[in-house]
Parts: sequence; C-alpha cells; structure tokens
Amino acid sequence: MGKSTSVSTHITNCSRGIRNAWHFHYALVLVFKVVCGGFGIALLTP
Repeated sequence: MGKSTSVSTHITNCSRGIRNAWHFHYALVLVFKVVCGGFGIALLTP
C-alpha cells in the first residue's frame, strides 16, 4: 500500500514538471542538432 502511494505521488510530481522538462528536452535536442550539424558539415567539407 505505502509503496503504491509513493509511486503515485512520484508520478504526480513528474507530471507537474513535464512541461518544463519538455522545453528543456526540446532545447537540448536543438543544441545537439546544431552542434552535430556543425561537426557533420566540418566532416563533409574536404
């Protein structure tokens, strides 16, 4: 019983921060693409 309550509380806390986490994830992916794109261009350029 106590364990399931703890899990549901954890899920509630997680869902509360999903919006911020999503924006952070999106920004991180964007930076990752820019950095990898720069490396890709550098590697493809002779």
